[in-house]
Amino acid sequence: MAEKTALYQQHLQANAKMVDFGGWEMPLHYGSQLDEHHQVRQDAGMFDVSHMTIIDVSGAQSQDFLRYLLANNVDRLAVDGKALYSCMLNEAGNVIDDLIVYKQAEQRYRVVVNAATRVKDLAWINQQAEQFNVTINERSDLAMLAIQGPNARSKVKQALDAEFIAIIDELKPFYSKEIADWMIAHTGYTGEDGLEIMLPNTQAETLWHKFINAGIKPCGLGARDTLRLEAGMNLYGTDMDETTSPLTSGLGWTIAWEPTDRDFIGRKALQAQRQQGVTHKFVGLILDGKGVLRNHQKVILANGEEGEITSGSYSPTLSKAIGLARVPKTIGAHCEVMIRNKAVPASVVKVPFVRHGKPVYKLIAEGVSS
Repeated sequence: MAEKTALYQQHLQANAKMVDFGGWEMPLHYGSQLDEHHQVRQDAGMFDVSHMTIIDVSGAQSQDFLRYLLANNVDRLAVDGKALYSCMLNEAGNVIDDLIVYKQAEQRYRVVVNAATRVKDLAWINQQAEQFNVTINERSDLAMLAIQGPNARSKVKQALDAEFIAIIDELKPFYSKEIADWMIAHTGYTGEDGLEIMLPNTQAETLWHKFINAGIKPCGLGARDTLRLEAGMNLYGTDMDETTSPLTSGLGWTIAWEPTDRDFIGRKALQAQRQQGVTHKFVGLILDGKGVLRNHQKVILANGEEGEITSGSYSPTLSKAIGLARVPKTIGAHCEVMIRNKAVPASVVKVPFVRHGKPVYKLIAEGVSS
């Protein structure tokens, strides 16, 4: 039986179309995925993301543990509240999951991992933690709301008390702040401004209705996927997994190679990959002909080599078909995508496609802005 978030009944009352996602009953949309996408790009929308797994890491060796566990370096979290995006790798240098880690205080961190990978992530983290003096605590008592869009923060402030408003006004991007048993983070997965709020399950329903009354509309996983794709953000299990390296998934920037004496899981394998030479890279594609880009479609390079679409969809903001693809490094500015046994031309671009509601992609090679 699928698990349910603290807001499950609210989704049903809002006539959401519910689907199984990573073992959770989650809203796909509340009537129109397209309207919800535009709601976030143009105003403010909120997502129940309580299916995400929240894990608190504490103890005398918590920093040392995370320095070893993650490819990015938590030493970069120089002040309390700072957040860091990272991959968690296996010994082969491939991606077990991608996550955000927040420094809450000295030797106290919060890690948020994906819902579909909860069981294997917890098993891996607990296994690696055995050699460190740390405590791992899954926070199943917490809900999580993501409020995103150009008007997100102003509308959130309409719904909250003065002490929260002061925090929101001061919060820089990729920083968080704790207040009582809440955490408010200036983060998101849409390419828009916004907040992610973690709070007790028992308080989630009240906050949900306060946000609705402030004009923040509920949005489902369908819009969340097209928004993150336009923003050029990877989806675990689609764009990368335990068979792919961050070096071929557009995530090389998340690897902290310095200091050279920091040993992290997967480092040796990644260094070997770099020395041997990586043959593939991660790019954005915009379809020039008719059709829609879909996951697993074949990409044909001008020299005959082949790649694959990892994420593809119609972009409501650009009114074009867009996708992310893993392709040979020899790719140029143009390629073809096999759609229903027909080769359709596409342009190769540097992502993101959209940021803060505006097209920002650049064509590869020519370097011409859209």
